[in-house]
Amino acid sequence: MTKDPIVAMLPGTRTEVLRLLVKHRLTGVPVVRKDRSLAGLVTRHHIFAKPLEEQLAIVMDRDPASIEDTASFAETATILWELGVHHLPVVRKGRLVGILTPADLLEPIAKMGFETPVEQLIRSPCVAVHETTPINVASEIMRLAQVVALPVLDDAATLRGLVTDRDIFAVSQVNNTVAQRELGIAGDEDSWNPEGLKNVMRLYWEERKVDLPRRPVRDVMVSRPVTVFRKTSASEAARLMWKHDFGQLPIVDSQDRLVAMLYDVDLLAVLAKRA
Repeated sequence: MTKDPIVAMLPGTRTEVLRLLVKHRLTGVPVVRKDRSLAGLVTRHHIFAKPLEEQLAIVMDRDPASIEDTASFAETATILWELGVHHLPVVRKGRLVGILTPADLLEPIAKMGFETPVEQLIRSPCVAVHETTPINVASEIMRLAQVVALPVLDDAATLRGLVTDRDIFAVSQVNNTVAQRELGIAGDEDSWNPEGLKNVMRLYWEERKVDLPRRPVRDVMVSRPVTVFRKTSASEAARLMWKHDFGQLPIVDSQDRLVAMLYDVDLLAVLAKRA
């Protein structure tokens, strides 16, 4: 877990949270009271669910899942896997001491030698696009399918690449001055490091206040992405995700035809079933 994580404090505001997300390159933070007791959780999704609300107490999730710091890997994985969450506050007697994500459990899974084939772990439907799909259309497909990555296929339905929300953001056109002003973070010079800027622009992109090019996704996709097969073990898939800092892997057959997509949270099933 990440010990002593960056937090938002009550009382607080949406603007203060955005500053934290930008400055520390985060997608969500726990919310605590002055005594460090856990009060809630706020992520990008919570912010955009109530885009006009400024009070943190109203924006945040007031009853997030959490776990004691004495919990086992299996107990932790069970909560993340069953709820499908990506931020899990860790507490000790009600006070926040850390935070966990599915990525934190990839290394243990990789080292524990799970032979379960990945085809048994897939839960999410696979949404793919053709290599000629315009970037702006691919963006809308991601939004509607609630995914952050799309496999890209050619005319023979062979996997040609993978396009992620970050790939699309990289070619987005946005007025940085307007974005800073409307997000309430203009003048915070310390926050505007390159990665911080990328993070907040992704937030801005999710509100569709940018222009996306009509070029095909093959222009921005990652060609020849790392893949796995149906029978690849859970531990090997976890090792690849951990090594390359991936959140997903395409599953293909022997002819490089797409079978499914495997996400980091899917791999947690092998630990959850030990609980």
